[in-house]
Amino acid sequence: MRIACWQPEWVAGLSHHDEFLGQLEQLAAAAAGGGASLLVTPEMSATGYHLTRGQMAQLAEPADGPLTAAVARIAARHRLAIVYGWPERDEKSVYNSVQLVGADGAVAARYRKTHLYGEFDRSSFAPGDDLLVQAKVGPFTVGLIVCYDVEFPETVRAHALAGTDLLVVPTALVRPWEFVARTIVPARAFESQLFLAYVNWHSPSADGYCGLSTVAGPDGRSWSRPSGPLLVADLDRDALAAARRATPYLADRRPELYGGVR
Repeated sequence: MRIACWQPEWVAGLSHHDEFLGQLEQLAAAAAGGGASLLVTPEMSATGYHLTRGQMAQLAEPADGPLTAAVARIAARHRLAIVYGWPERDEKSVYNSVQLVGADGAVAARYRKTHLYGEFDRSSFAPGDDLLVQAKVGPFTVGLIVCYDVEFPETVRAHALAGTDLLVVPTALVRPWEFVARTIVPARAFESQLFLAYVNWHSPSADGYCGLSTVAGPDGRSWSRPSGPLLVADLDRDALAAARRATPYLADRRPELYGGVR
């Protein structure tokens, strides 16, 4: 299965759904035309991440709002599954959410970020309570988490044990934390024997988003390569099986010894 990843440049004030949807239409056409089955975008891709409270109030939408309907039309038009992020509002709170819309235009999965990082996240969002969110895309079981979640090994291992083949991680990683993308992400894929798509913003500023989007494989290597405005990767189920035979972390676990780990 081929997946495509979009690493947009962050521009201050980018907070208009119409602008995002226009870009998404073009990218979906490029991804589908290149043979991809899934397009992954970064954390809060529909609005930009660092929003003021006024922008948040204006742009937050329910999971079945106009933004979802518009993304669903794009997905169905191009027969392409799409993962995107936005501030999700329900009757109580606002969440940092990502949603997977299937190639048929139906919502297949929605995840609310469970591990909130720093003052901005904690003051802006409520934490989600459901860790394991999965959906099928082609022959792969796809799991969803967001950014900081991947820095907890328990999160990724829980997905591996639940049968996730491809863990999708929309993110908004800033400098100087590049080692997360360079070291932690491939280590997580290797130690939990799955594919991991880590998709970030980029910015030229010294303290801006560091890019470094990648699709890490169960062998700990990058499987992604540039293709026009996107990174693409061809995922192989045989590679999963081969990696699990070569480095059988999942089979060699001794969970009877781990009961005291909290």
